[in-house]
Amino acid sequence: MIEAILSALKTFISGFAALTIPNIVLIGVGCLLIFLAIKKGYEPLLLLPIGFGALLANLPLTGLTSEGGLLYFFYQTGIVTEIFPCLIFIGIGAMTDFGPLLANPKILLLGAAGQCGIFLTLGIALAIASLPFINFSQLDSVAVSIIGACDGPTSIFVASKYAPKMLGAVSVAAYSYMALVPLIQPPIMRALTTRKERVIKMEYPEKTVSKSAKILFPIIVTIVTCLIAPMGAPLMGMIMLGNLLKESGVVDRLTKSAENEITNVVTLLLGITIGSTMKGENFFQVRTAIVFVLGFIAICLDTVVGVLFGKLMCHLSKRKINPLIGAAGISAYPMAARVVQNEGRKYDTNNWLLMHSMGANTGGQIGSIMAAAIMISVIQGLGIV
Repeated sequence: MIEAILSALKTFISGFAALTIPNIVLIGVGCLLIFLAIKKGYEPLLLLPIGFGALLANLPLTGLTSEGGLLYFFYQTGIVTEIFPCLIFIGIGAMTDFGPLLANPKILLLGAAGQCGIFLTLGIALAIASLPFINFSQLDSVAVSIIGACDGPTSIFVASKYAPKMLGAVSVAAYSYMALVPLIQPPIMRALTTRKERVIKMEYPEKTVSKSAKILFPIIVTIVTCLIAPMGAPLMGMIMLGNLLKESGVVDRLTKSAENEITNVVTLLLGITIGSTMKGENFFQVRTAIVFVLGFIAICLDTVVGVLFGKLMCHLSKRKINPLIGAAGISAYPMAARVVQNEGRKYDTNNWLLMHSMGANTGGQIGSIMAAAIMISVIQGLGIV
């Protein structure tokens, strides 16, 4: 009896003894993410499971992330095979309405402008890659810069494929900054626009988008974009499949499953798995801090270029376009669109920019996938992989 008690006590103590400082720090980070999800409401569907996954990964002696462990199985099955990001995109497509974009196609340009931060940050990452405390490879630089897409699944897709050791830092940074878009973007929007520009009211397009146009759109986009950048086919194909399910009107059961059951289950598993990559010994490094800094720069630059391009369109259209909607050109859907709407109404409560910003936001979704696909194609064309 005494021996059993001593053995249990030894096991109890060994768990605490095996904790390292990096483990403790990352457990604290996991708890912080859970706090932000519950108390502040920052992307709880993502941050809560990510935070709990980080907590589990840093508890020693559990074997959860070792070969054969539960979290290891999730990682190998869903991340390495790229299944989780692709399934998430089916759900995103099923929940996306491209109607506002089709009603005003020129807004698509803002979605393209909103990806410029990715390429600008790639230049910065490549410039500092050789510094001894950073030591990024070219593929690491690509994975970091794609955070600027503000698109979690795309960031995971690229990082897991080309920089798996950086997957934890890249994915957590991407989802964290998605959650913080309402805090990051407004100061930039106010700094780059005048009050007169912020109160510009945009007319709603008189023409309505036909059902045929909405059905043809995902088919045409899939064909054209996959011919231009075939490496983006997994993500572009899945988001457009989800949208086609929605717009066809003949597969309600599949559409509801894509919107709800599939998206909810995969989001949960994806969050836990991403959190499990935040192990202390891998995550607690200078390189990780650099990833977060560069990711923040990328999203800020996306917003800057988007708003500046919006100002250009405002000038060319003789003040018919509110430049604020340029901030919605990133892929944080539909959060960035809501940020634009809220910012515009601060200066005129009767100014409704949501439909127009949703058009730019959906354009940003397409743009982020295209940006990733182009980068991957260039990488393979240069023989880097």
